[in-house]
Amino acid sequence: MTEPRRLRGHNAASTCCIASHNRPGILATAAEDGFVCWYDLRCKDMLFTIDVGNGNPVSSLCFKPGNEDIIYVSAGNDVKSFDLHVPTSWKQLECYNYNKDEINQIAWHPKSSFVAAADDAGDVKIIDVHQRCLYKTLRAGHNILLIMLTLLTLICLGNFYAICSSVQFLPWRSWEVITGGLDSKLVMWDFSKGRPNTIMDFGMEGNAGQCCNPAFVHALIVPDLDIVDKVGKICVTARGDGVVSIINIDSQTKSKISTKPKLATKSKPKNRAESQRPDRNNRNLQLDYSVGGHGAAVSSVSFSVFGEKGKFIISGGNDKSVKVWDWLKAYDNADRTSDGGDVLCSNISLRNKVNWLCTTPTDSENLVVCDTSKVVKVYTVG
Repeated sequence: MTEPRRLRGHNAASTCCIASHNRPGILATAAEDGFVCWYDLRCKDMLFTIDVGNGNPVSSLCFKPGNEDIIYVSAGNDVKSFDLHVPTSWKQLECYNYNKDEINQIAWHPKSSFVAAADDAGDVKIIDVHQRCLYKTLRAGHNILLIMLTLLTLICLGNFYAICSSVQFLPWRSWEVITGGLDSKLVMWDFSKGRPNTIMDFGMEGNAGQCCNPAFVHALIVPDLDIVDKVGKICVTARGDGVVSIINIDSQTKSKISTKPKLATKSKPKNRAESQRPDRNNRNLQLDYSVGGHGAAVSSVSFSVFGEKGKFIISGGNDKSVKVWDWLKAYDNADRTSDGGDVLCSNISLRNKVNWLCTTPTDSENLVVCDTSKVVKVYTVG
C-alpha cells in the first residue's frame, strides 16, 4: 500500500473524526488539544480550526442530521453545538452540562431531535435539543460489579466496569438506543421508558473474570437506514479481546440476556435456493484471530461509505493495525466455510495504536485514521 496522506494541525493525539456524506472530501478531526480541524481533501492545507474544548480533550463529534453546517462535540462533561455556515465567524449555539462524568461518545437520533451522551459514570443522558432540556437518564444498564468477577479481576479493573463507552440510536426503531460498556455488555434500551429491553453479555462467552484482554465494548456502529435492507438490522462492536462482533439485533431481543455469537462460519443450507437467498435473521458473526483478526483490543469500527455502501467493515486496534473486512462473504458464501482469505481483504500496519477511524464517499483518500499521534492519516482502500 502507498504511503498515506498526512493531515497536520493538531498539537496532541487525535481522538476522533467525521466525514461529510453530502460534501465528499470535507472532513473534521478532533484531538486532546481541544481543537477541531477542518479539511477539504481536494485542497493541500487545512481550512480552519476551532477551539471547542477550552482546555478539555474532544472525545466525540457528530453532524446534525440533515444539516452538516451544525456540528455537535463532546468535551469533558459538556455537549456543545456550533454553526459553521460561515467558518470565519463560527459561533457556539448550545451547551448542555447534564453528564456528571466525562463523556465518551455522543450520537444524534437520525429522525428526531434527541442527542445521546454516554459517560464514564455508566450513564447515558438523552437530551431533547428541540426543547433544550434533559429528556431521560439511562442508568444501571452498565454495572460496576459483575456477579462472576474474581477478586483478581476486581483488583486489576476496579471501577472501570461502570464506564459506558459508546452509544447509537437504532434508526429503524424510533424509541430505542444501544450502548456498550467496559462491563462487556451490549444494552438495548427503550429510552422513552428509561429501561433496558435486552442485555447481551460478552463476558459470558468464556471466563467472565478474565483479567487479560476482557471483552470490553470499546465502540459500536449500526447501519444507516438506507442500507438496512441490504446488511440487516445489525450492530457491529469493537471488543477488548480483539474480536469484531456482528450482532443481529432482532434475534437478540427475544431474550433479555443472550449467549455468545457464533464464529465467522455457517452451516450448509438445505437447498440451493436458500444459498442464493441468505437468511440473516438469526445469524451472528465474530471476526477474530482465526480469520486474520486483531491481536489486541479493537478500538474503532466503521462501515464503508465509498463504492457499494456497507460492503466493508473497517476496524482498527491497539495492535497498530487497520483491517478491511468483506464481511458479507461470511453470509453469502453459503457452500463453504469462510476463512481469512475470504473475509479479510486488507491489512494496514501502523506505527501507533488506533483511536478512531471513518470513511469518506470517494474513490480515493477514503479511509481516515486517528491514532495516538497528532498527525491524521488518510488512506485509499477498496
